[in-house]
Amino acid sequence: MHTERQLFDAIARKARQKFEDIGEVQIRALAEFAVKFAYDNKALDDAAFAEMSTRSGMRGGKSRRAIAQRLSQKGVASSTVAAAVAEADDFHAALVLARKRAFGPFRKGELDEKRKAKEFSAFARAGFSFDIGRRIFEMSLDDAEEALDAGRHLKA
Repeated sequence: MHTERQLFDAIARKARQKFEDIGEVQIRALAEFAVKFAYDNKALDDAAFAEMSTRSGMRGGKSRRAIAQRLSQKGVASSTVAAAVAEADDFHAALVLARKRAFGPFRKGELDEKRKAKEFSAFARAGFSFDIGRRIFEMSLDDAEEALDAGRHLKA
């Protein structure tokens, strides 16, 4: 599935490659027609793409901020991005990341200052707040697994 901008850019690029004598106005008209055709035939839907990408990102441990940035880079309108990530739960996504990376309650070894800094840094690079990282660090393994199974975060 592509976004409107991705389809527009792909059609324009292919038109430039195929037709040597085509002008920019014609390329733009061709690409706009292709986008309209895709919308009319329900082959293109930026809102559905954004929602699907948000769900996928959350399952993969991506923060709302990271998902929104990726969608914006793909050319999805900011209002569509905001609507898609509005219901996303950063705490649950951070728990998924912690489980994937064996951080916080999922850690196997002992926690020293170097490892603690590394884990907090990974949360920050992934777009999660310090508060979310701290809450995950304070959880027991049972609470973390229960929260993951429930698919919702625990209230602070």
